[in-house]
Amino acid sequence: MDIPISKAAQMIGDAREILVFTGAGLSTESGIPDFRSPGGVWDRYDPSDFYFQKIISDEKTRENYWKMSTEFYDTMKDADPNVAHSAIKTLEDRGKLLAIVTQNIDHLHHKAGNSPDKIIEIHGTAFSVSCLNCGKSYDRYEIEQRLKSGVKIPCCDNCSGILKPDTISFGQAMPEDKMTQAIMYAGKCDLCIVLGSSLVVYPAASIPVHAVRNGARLIIINRDETPLDSQADLVVHDSVCRALGQMVD
Repeated sequence: MDIPISKAAQMIGDAREILVFTGAGLSTESGIPDFRSPGGVWDRYDPSDFYFQKIISDEKTRENYWKMSTEFYDTMKDADPNVAHSAIKTLEDRGKLLAIVTQNIDHLHHKAGNSPDKIIEIHGTAFSVSCLNCGKSYDRYEIEQRLKSGVKIPCCDNCSGILKPDTISFGQAMPEDKMTQAIMYAGKCDLCIVLGSSLVVYPAASIPVHAVRNGARLIIINRDETPLDSQADLVVHDSVCRALGQMVD
């Protein structure tokens, strides 16, 4: 076992309440392409076309948005949790996991078996859809069946309002309750582990910052450097699966 892995294993062993913060680099190791990576969604679509205000005000934008969203959903729906997801579940089984704050919308922490009440999907989830008018919720599969039948812009059965996947779009307000809960956990944890996040998308990336400011130790596992590397107790530039799997084992 090399020194960084050994040191991290010791930090995990010493910790009592671990906050795990996950980003796209965790999902890519389950075969889900990053929005921004070569071949990702933004190679085929212009993200500026999908700002929230434009989605709700322009019918053609909504049609294109559903086309884009379905493409991305199709890459996620059959994806399986990876070794790192399983390692996080092990942390919960050992009574060490305080919470997971995830930027990912792929539902893989749920598939891995983590308790739903420990998962904060800070950017929402692609696996449900809601009416922006009356709030009625739908399972994503049901809406995808409508789209496959030829419907281009699904509407609410209840009030004919605009339907949108429960993900946070550009220009859309972050869910206050989830942000408040995440910041609360950041202030309570004694170790924060960042997995596969570039830590450049705010306000989500402020969560590990809050943890450090409140005295928590910080481990960052990411293939590339992050703006928070200088504040971390340990930085590992490697595969999230390989590194976390060894640490937890």
